Amino acid sequence: MIGFTLPEIRRLLTKLILRVTDAAEHVWAWSRFRRRRQHQARLSHYKRRGYLLT
Repeated sequence: MIGFTLPEIRRLLTKLILRVTDAAEHVWAWSRFRRRRQHQARLSHYKRRGYLLT
């Protein structure tokens, strides 16, 4: 999984502090899902272009 980006940290803090209609578990689950998908997309991108993945 990729690390937290500044926009992601901002979004998490906003959602968790202001408690916008979503439960905290949902906010964290969405963040984990999003970062996992970004990681998969990055791997696919590099693999398709022939970069070596370590």
